[in-house]
Amino acid sequence: MKYLMFVCTDTAPDTDPTPEPDIHRWVAENDSRGRRLTGNVLAPVAAATTVRVRNGELLLSDGPFAETKEVIVGFDLLDCADLDEAVEVARAHPMARQGRLELRPFAELPDQQPA
Repeated sequence: MKYLMFVCTDTAPDTDPTPEPDIHRWVAENDSRGRRLTGNVLAPVAAATTVRVRNGELLLSDGPFAETKEVIVGFDLLDCADLDEAVEVARAHPMARQGRLELRPFAELPDQQPA
């Protein structure tokens, strides 16, 4: 099952003094096991553009879609057997301690075959 994992900042990071996991090791391990299909860091929120269409009119706004202190700073596309495995993958990511990770499964549309 495929999951999009949003990598987000958080206003209350972990205070555990033990060293946090190494991101390069996390990427290498999950890439080699076929659980991470792709991922990347995003440009700062100042580079974001929000697109809306209302009554046929294109509305563009600078910045992210919501005014919030937490922002999406990256993503990873995971391929895991189930949510339990996806949670274990996310748990080992360094941003699980410094930020937050949101796991969202891809919806299976009725006319779409699972990938």
